[in-house]
Order: sequence, then structure tokens, then C-alpha cells
Amino acid sequence: MPYRKLGRTSSARKALFRSMVTDLFLYERIQTTEAKAKELRSIAEKMITLAKRGDLHARRQVASYVRREFLTAEEGNPDAIQKLFSELGPRYSERNGGYTRITKIGPRRGDAAPMVLLELVQ
Repeated sequence: MPYRKLGRTSSARKALFRSMVTDLFLYERIQTTEAKAKELRSIAEKMITLAKRGDLHARRQVASYVRREFLTAEEGNPDAIQKLFSELGPRYSERNGGYTRITKIGPRRGDAAPMVLLELVQ
């Protein structure tokens, strides 16, 4: 198989990655296991590439995957999709890929799973 199954059904895996990629765009860094981060990296980079394109079709493609969540409930605060197209897309307009960084932070207490910090590069 060309992807990791992570011990989940396909619908649970898609829901997991939708939530994680939304949180990555809102907070610009998340802490997760190494296997999840490596799979999430490819999804996030494809979404940022669509945001760089910036047209209506790209926005609809991103909206079909990324959840419409807000960082805070304040008025005028952008949701994940708006932030992706208004801040992150223009930030990486001169960059040809490599928008994320994975930094190892050691094993998780309890099951010793290798944990990493997945973040968007500045």
C-alpha cells in the first residue's frame, strides 16, 4: 500500500487527517506521532499549493477537505480556509514546496511512540 493505514478504517483515517490539517493551519504547529506527521505532511503541502493558486476552484477543493473552524469566536477572526488563502498562500508564493518541518521530540510517555512537532516553516 502506498500510504499508512494507522490501524483505522478509511473513514476514521480521513476524519483524523481533516481535523489535523485544520489544526495545523490554525495553530501553525501540532504535536503528533511520527507516522501521522509524515502522512499529514503530504496533505498539508498539497493544500498550501492550492492556496498559492488562489482561484475559486482551488478554494472549493480546499473547502471540501479542510474543516471550517475558527481559532477564537471573535468577530472578524478568519477561519482555517480564509487563513490558508489570505496568509499562508501569499507567505509561500516564492517557495516551491517544503512548507512543513518535522522535528523529533522524543518518545511519548505511556506507549513510547515516537513523537514529533509538525510545523509550518516561516
